[in-house]
Amino acid sequence: MGSNRRYAASIDARMDDRILERLASRGTLQSLTAEELGLDRAPVTTDPRPARVRAWVRFGPEPAIVEAELCMWTDRAAAIRFRIGGRERRCWVWSGAIVREDDHRSPGPVDNPAGLRRSAPG
Repeated sequence: MGSNRRYAASIDARMDDRILERLASRGTLQSLTAEELGLDRAPVTTDPRPARVRAWVRFGPEPAIVEAELCMWTDRAAAIRFRIGGRERRCWVWSGAIVREDDHRSPGPVDNPAGLRRSAPG
């Protein structure tokens, strides 16, 4: 007997969704604080076509990797949005928690989370 390769990715995706739904139901999505972000001191770049990324997030004390869109960023942090169970979630994470979808390395620090142009100095 072999495995069903045709549906394996679909089954894996559904299992990942169920795990994320369970984590989200047990804890509040954590986001960086205003003090940590320092948006009054740092320029923010907004992308009209957000890049696909993977990001480490926390629901209460539990970490998880989610597939997300990178909406805005500073030199230290990134604003992402993602869906779990049909509900959109948004939060700010440290830029080191982001990796581009087309980068197959493990999530980890990157200099420019979007891999795009940097904000112009303000």
